[in-house]
Amino acid sequence: MDPVRNPYAPGAGQRPPELAGRGRELDVFDIVLERIARGRPERSLMLTGLRGVGKTVLLNTLRSQAINRLWGSGKIEARPDQSLRRPVAAALHMAVRELAPRHRAPDRIDAFLGVLKAFALRGAPTGRAGAAPKLRDRWQPGIDVPPASGRADSGDIEIDLVELLSDAAAVASDVGTGIAIFIDEMQDLGPEDVSALCAACHELSQIGAPLIVVGAGLPHLPAVLSAAKSYSERLFRYQRIDRLDRIAADQALCAPAEREEVEYEQKALDLLYEKSGGYPYFVQAYGKATWDHAPRSPITAADVRVAAPEAEAELAVGFFGSRFERATPAEREYMRAMATLSLVEAEAGGPVRDDMDAAVPTAEIARALGRKPASLSPARDALIKKGLIYSGERGTVAFTVPHFGRYLRTQPA
Repeated sequence: MDPVRNPYAPGAGQRPPELAGRGRELDVFDIVLERIARGRPERSLMLTGLRGVGKTVLLNTLRSQAINRLWGSGKIEARPDQSLRRPVAAALHMAVRELAPRHRAPDRIDAFLGVLKAFALRGAPTGRAGAAPKLRDRWQPGIDVPPASGRADSGDIEIDLVELLSDAAAVASDVGTGIAIFIDEMQDLGPEDVSALCAACHELSQIGAPLIVVGAGLPHLPAVLSAAKSYSERLFRYQRIDRLDRIAADQALCAPAEREEVEYEQKALDLLYEKSGGYPYFVQAYGKATWDHAPRSPITAADVRVAAPEAEAELAVGFFGSRFERATPAEREYMRAMATLSLVEAEAGGPVRDDMDAAVPTAEIARALGRKPASLSPARDALIKKGLIYSGERGTVAFTVPHFGRYLRTQPA
């Protein structure tokens, strides 16, 4: 097969040639946008799921839907070591710039930008004991108006964010549209920022303001939000993004191939689904390798078997290995115990997924390692912070990466 014509796209956040199996999520967001356009109350949206299921791709697609409806939009990626002020200021700046040409009162836009600048600068470091901040902290938001005073500049992120988003929503309302802020890796926000964001969304929903937040994060994101504000369970619409079912996985492979006049034999599709587990990233990785190895159409199961080791080698380095390398020896020991215990659970007939990466009780991990549970807390907490594991239920942990347990069981101790 001609590798230049290979249609598959395994990449971080890279949109696949066929966005299969996500029609429901796209339809729901269309309804959300339409309801807000008609002045109906609507909740902000949270997408949750493991890594490799296409959350970032879906987030970008939802943003495109908002842009097509002439909404203002901005996107940020949360980081554990970064306050929300700078990125949210940049995202709102972008959103309002999209709306500004349609606004009849330039002075009103400038007034909002003054508030936005004050919000952004209020969180800028000032250095110790009055000393000048470091060069990397001498940041300016790129807004050509003086900062306003008395609005979104109290220094309390919860107060300031409520005021800022309320003012942004008022600008959108002036032009008969809305603003959508998209936040990827949302579980990495600090506790104060999560609390402030929940409070702001709560205020906006009460007044029916045309501004929504669309977040994406790992499966424990709902717990992160609930820990910040108890009412967050009712504040957001949660959508779990999971692996593709068989029909959608076949569509993700066959639709791009058909556009290149290439077909798959049924047994090839059977084997590809078995190898990929239906996870979108893996579907693309195995599809790309199979295309490159197949001599002709139709693609056969034999072609898949020949190509699979190459796909697995690439995943071992780029998808699994890069994450494994971030862990310390103590953290690797913890994850290896998780991988072994999840396999034992699978053999015992427990309720596990096909990828055999089951949730594992932390007490069992401690017992397997011959340690007290409290002594393993630093390793567990560090792995959660690095986004390698998550705690979906109290007293258990699971991998955030599909098939990671299987990968670890192939690695030398």
